Amino acid sequence: MNPDARAFLAAFDAEIVLGEVLIRRQERGFELRHLADRAAGVQTLRLLNGSELRTWAQWGAGGAFRPLKSAPNLCPGWRAVAADGESLDGLLNHLYPGAVADWFAAQSTSPPVTSYRQFTARQTGMYRITARLTDAAAGAAIRACCHADHCLKRRLWSVEGLAADAPEQKSLIPCLEPCMLLLDFARKVARQEQNPARQCEVPGGEEER
Repeated sequence: MNPDARAFLAAFDAEIVLGEVLIRRQERGFELRHLADRAAGVQTLRLLNGSELRTWAQWGAGGAFRPLKSAPNLCPGWRAVAADGESLDGLLNHLYPGAVADWFAAQSTSPPVTSYRQFTARQTGMYRITARLTDAAAGAAIRACCHADHCLKRRLWSVEGLAADAPEQKSLIPCLEPCMLLLDFARKVARQEQNPARQCEVPGGEEER
C-alpha cells in the first residue's frame, strides 16, 4: 500500500467522510456508501464492484454526465466493500480520482499549492487572457465557479484579496491548483470584460449578465 493511502487509513477510527462518501471500518475491511444513505439498510442498497462503481460515478441523476467528479451530485443508493486498505484506495480513486494523494500532499508543512497567478502565468493560446483579469475579477470568478454548490474540493490556492476555503466550507478533498473548468470560466469572464454584451455562464448554474 502506498504511503498516502496508509496515512489516510491512520487518520480515522470507525468512519470518515470523503466528499459525499461515508467510509466505515468493518470487522474485515471497509464499507463505502453515499452519505445520504448513512442509515439505510444493507438490503436496500445496490452492491457495486470496482468497475460498476466507476461507471456509477460518471453519471448523475437523470443520466446526466458528471464531468467533475467532485461536484456534489453523486447519486445515492449504492454500497461497495473493500477487503483491505489497498482495495479501498482503488475504490476511492474511482469516485474521486487522486483525492487521497492530494489529501496526503496537503498534510505537509508546505503543500504544493499553485496560486491563480502562478497557474495563469504559464498559460498560452486562448487561455493566456486569463492572466489579464484583475484580482477582484479573478476572485469573483473563483467564488462563482468554485462555490460549494459546484465543487466539494476545499480550495487551498487563491488570488490576492480572496481567502482560501475554510475547512468547514467544503470537504476533506483539497484543491491544490486551479482546474481546467475554472480556467475556462475565467477565460469567458475575461472575454466578457472585453465585450460586456457577452454572457458568462457559471458551471452548473444560471447565466450572468
